[in-house]
Amino acid sequence: MSERDDILQAVYQVIQERKNASADSSYTASLLQKGIDKILKKLGEEATEVVIAGKGGKREEIVYETADLFFHALVLLGYYDIAPEEIYAELRRRFGTSGIAEKASRPRE
Repeated sequence: MSERDDILQAVYQVIQERKNASADSSYTASLLQKGIDKILKKLGEEATEVVIAGKGGKREEIVYETADLFFHALVLLGYYDIAPEEIYAELRRRFGTSGIAEKASRPRE
């Protein structure tokens, strides 16, 4: 695990631990206990806030909102027990491949 990955893995571990915590004592536990629809709603809200911050162009707002987005994406992963390493592996697989070529290689539905 690289130094960059350490904080994401650490946050993910806390999220996993909070699955068994009281919703009264933990925002993360309450979000997980409210279920997938609430998690997805929060993730969508955070994505929108990143877009707004990006449009505003204020570096500190972009950083803050992106951290919120990453956190809520980790909550989604935690809900499904998908370790961040699975995401890193997928990014590694795609690295060096043209986005156009990668998209064309996906199975058509």
